[in-house]
Amino acid sequence: MKSEISTHHFAQLLSATPRGARLARLLAVQQLDEWGWPPSCAVSESVALVVAELAANAVAHGRVRGRGFRLTLTVEASDTLRIEVADSRGDRLPLGRRTASPTAETGRGLLLVDALAARWGSDPWPPSGKVVWAEIGLPQPVLAASAPLSQSSTGAVPAPEAEAAR
Repeated sequence: MKSEISTHHFAQLLSATPRGARLARLLAVQQLDEWGWPPSCAVSESVALVVAELAANAVAHGRVRGRGFRLTLTVEASDTLRIEVADSRGDRLPLGRRTASPTAETGRGLLLVDALAARWGSDPWPPSGKVVWAEIGLPQPVLAASAPLSQSSTGAVPAPEAEAAR
């Protein structure tokens, strides 16, 4: 029998290249699928966009030659998924909540993160890097096996344990 209180954690070191950023997005979607949110659900699509933006920023603005970036996904028996992207450039902090000009080709990514995430920010990552993180609300806790079968549907994607019980 599984405990109702469980932590899901995923971490991967990736190359600070466009290919590494793409792989971060793909790995995040794959990991969410394993945790019970298929690639086509709203949670997975939001996470894919946020991871893509944070990873692309790590590659473009946080790259130090010879060093990669780290992607971490964590769900602790609650209703929040925390995404963290750590890079080696602590001197280049994200500039968020600003408006890009209509003709600018860049500058909208963190506005997207701001729109999709419940909260986001950055913290120092010693000795010289930073972690840019975002928290995305989940429509239902990952472990829902103990939920009553007669519970009304909220449109949330049930976790695999709940599907097996039905």
